[in-house]
Amino acid sequence: MPAKIVPEAELSKGDLWVFGYGSLMWRPGFEFIEQVPARLIGEHRALCVYSFDHRGTPEKPGLVLGLDRGGACRGVAFRVAAMQRGNVVDYLRSREQTTHVYREVMRSVWLENEARERVSALAYVVDRGHVQYAGRLSLAEQLRFVQQGHGRSGNNRDYVLATVKSIEAQGFRDAQLHQLAAMLHGDARPLHPPLEGEGRRD
Repeated sequence: MPAKIVPEAELSKGDLWVFGYGSLMWRPGFEFIEQVPARLIGEHRALCVYSFDHRGTPEKPGLVLGLDRGGACRGVAFRVAAMQRGNVVDYLRSREQTTHVYREVMRSVWLENEARERVSALAYVVDRGHVQYAGRLSLAEQLRFVQQGHGRSGNNRDYVLATVKSIEAQGFRDAQLHQLAAMLHGDARPLHPPLEGEGRRD
């Protein structure tokens, strides 16, 4: 299956911005000049990707985050020096595109700094036509996959909890992920009312 990547001509010239919304927030793994809280409009963060590699296996999938259409997402924008751009793009492709479940795209993000500027950033959006696209799962289903998931980057539980910790460090909350984290800590009491259509979990 061919990788869904941004053509070289479409990658921004000069410094490159990269939008992180999951593990990139707490483990970017590449050199950058600065990091700025940022907001992307039009897609939201969701545990909507079955992990067959980093946090699970095809036999026992885990769940990892993707950007799925609709809403908005708060995360972190990393500015990469122009001279490092090629190396960082190669690194991100080797990390994010192991099974080609993401589409590599350029998206407008709003930096939450004094300038409040808009920049074009590299981001990884879930491919809804891919076999690993999980769609919208109930919290009970998410919990089951996260509890069983373990891949070459470690167990799925640590991935979720590290992401929640990073979100809190940025000064905001993600209601679904925070509720799942509470369940992973053994506290099944809902922190927020169930979302419409989610059903009971008892």
